[in-house]
Amino acid sequence: MSSLPVVLTIAGSDNSAGAGVQADLKTISAMGGYGLTAITCVVAEVPGKVSAIQPVDTSLVKEQIRLSFDAFPVAAVKTGMLYSREIIETVCDSLEGRKIALVVDPVMVATSGDSLLRNDAIALYRERLLPMATIMTPNLDEIIALTDKPVADLDAMREAARELANEFGCAVLAKGGHLRQATAIDYLIEGSAVSEFSAPFVEGVSTHGTGCTYSAAIATGLAKSLPLRTAAAEAKAFVTRAISKFLCWSTAAGEVHALHHFAP
Repeated sequence: MSSLPVVLTIAGSDNSAGAGVQADLKTISAMGGYGLTAITCVVAEVPGKVSAIQPVDTSLVKEQIRLSFDAFPVAAVKTGMLYSREIIETVCDSLEGRKIALVVDPVMVATSGDSLLRNDAIALYRERLLPMATIMTPNLDEIIALTDKPVADLDAMREAARELANEFGCAVLAKGGHLRQATAIDYLIEGSAVSEFSAPFVEGVSTHGTGCTYSAAIATGLAKSLPLRTAAAEAKAFVTRAISKFLCWSTAAGEVHALHHFAP
């Protein structure tokens, strides 16, 4: 008899399986965890396009989370696409008081540019969810939305991440890939400590789900009782490999790309 550390992902469903809970499950499995899901929205999307979003009734979101905790020894939780104030409230109510590692990926905008969060929901991230987090993993656009400040370079990104860490009392992994520099640099702010993770920026890849994958990898590391810095470093290596060894198919509409979550 054997067991694996259990990770619950609370996020949207992506029919193309490159992002959302599908990407999370592949990541958790590849990194040696057992993944559970609580679906918040059903999203019709493919790389580069979000066609439709249908939120799940909050009573069902709540029941998925409750059953997961009742039946399994959940060691870590990550949140992805939450979409609305009602769903965020439900998730916060369901997680309140639970002593678990919580990774918050504040999903707001898809790689395609499509909005994945209602405008009135950002305030609730700030009021309730982020103060509960062990770590948050914003990309450049999400840092700008949360700080309401321009961020044009790595120094500004690092300082904005420090502000967020001080404001919400959690660690912050600020992701710099959207700066599109030769090296993709991320900063982990953990208390007064700053760690830098870097990898070559991979040109010519048109995929989605990197943020989902990164945060799910961190959650899996925390579920395995790794120190946060180690979990983040392993996650950076994992997502970099998934990008650099991306999958590609030729179709009538052109090439379609996807992260390779099981790349050797």
